[in-house]
Amino acid sequence: MDLVIRNTTLPDGRTGIDIGILDGRIAALAPQLAARGVREIDAAGDLVSPPFVDAHFHMDATLSYGLPRVNQSGTLLEGIALWGELKPQLSQDALIERALRYCDWAVARGLLAIRTHVDVCDDRLLAVEALLEVKRRVAPYLDLQLVAFPQDGLLRSANAFENLKRSIDMGVDVVGGIPHFERTMAQGAESVRLLCEFAAERGLRVDMHCDESDDPMSRHIETLAYETQRLGLQGRVAGSHLTSMHSMDNYYVSKLIPLIAESGVAAIANPLINITLQGRNDTYPKRRGMTRVPELMAAGVDVAFGHDCVLDPWYGMGSGDMLEVAHMGLHVAQMTGLEAMQSCFTAITETPARILGLDGYGLAPGCHADLVILDAGSTVEAIRLRAPRRLVLRRGQVVAEAPAAASRLHLQGRPGSADFRLGRG
Repeated sequence: MDLVIRNTTLPDGRTGIDIGILDGRIAALAPQLAARGVREIDAAGDLVSPPFVDAHFHMDATLSYGLPRVNQSGTLLEGIALWGELKPQLSQDALIERALRYCDWAVARGLLAIRTHVDVCDDRLLAVEALLEVKRRVAPYLDLQLVAFPQDGLLRSANAFENLKRSIDMGVDVVGGIPHFERTMAQGAESVRLLCEFAAERGLRVDMHCDESDDPMSRHIETLAYETQRLGLQGRVAGSHLTSMHSMDNYYVSKLIPLIAESGVAAIANPLINITLQGRNDTYPKRRGMTRVPELMAAGVDVAFGHDCVLDPWYGMGSGDMLEVAHMGLHVAQMTGLEAMQSCFTAITETPARILGLDGYGLAPGCHADLVILDAGSTVEAIRLRAPRRLVLRRGQVVAEAPAAASRLHLQGRPGSADFRLGRG
């Protein structure tokens, strides 16, 4: 073997597992593996996971916080207005540099696959060109999937549909949309139909910002589910945000969720952003702002968590840590049962990998040796601690490393350190 990682704990709870790696892939996975490695790493019982996957991000805007000004209200609408002010000032070189810097952060966090939306309403398609270049540069260490996103509305923005088609021809991977931002509900539904038909014609995946609103009557997810079935797009479509579902009455949702499940549409929630941008006009009681994650999961819908924003016009925080995203999702959705907490880890690993259609992802012989060794003994502990990533591997090669978390103590009669792990000093 090129590398053997000894004494690991896996996300499914198995312990004492050795992982053998050969030619960039997992060759063997078993207790006390007999094969020797050119290099051997003792995981010492720590959790080894496939890499984190961010199913929803905006890399064209990342790390632009304060340009051209700060979002004083912190609201979604001011963020959209700010992005409109920033677009004419964008330069390709600066956009590339910010995106590459964020990708460095991502790798350090064990985040090796990102689906990012890129605005196509600028006729120059400057951001599209920039992120295609970023995708080319980071390909050796990070899978970057681009979504053609008509930020200003497919029908509301004069050249948006033609620009979207051009961006797909240039190499963008996925068809995006934002039906709730069209001028009318009817135009929103029409945009869903047009985009799904285009995706079906081209054999592409679809990922729409859908019903990112507090309005319970924003029901474009229903149309998206219908068009997915009508056009045979099952398993290739995702609805992102879906926050209007947090305001819908239970009777309507009892009809809607089975429709989503039947259509094979996946759901992508963005806990950090949904909890801060939604419910802004509420006094009290105040709505939480995130879609109905536990109910969707219970119905068999694939539900992933996305980071959405980091230091951009919409969100002045974030660091590329998907464990922080899972931590917020767990709390907002009140998913504190053991299986529920474990499913929050799956929502930043296996489920988004399936939504993105990542080839060779996982922890099984034949999968790519893309792995993260975490300073934690379980998936739940990893979320609780936002555990340091001790080692990050891409195709069996170490691409990032960090020390375990521990604080030195100077307390009479007490241990000399604290590492915050349950059951350890």
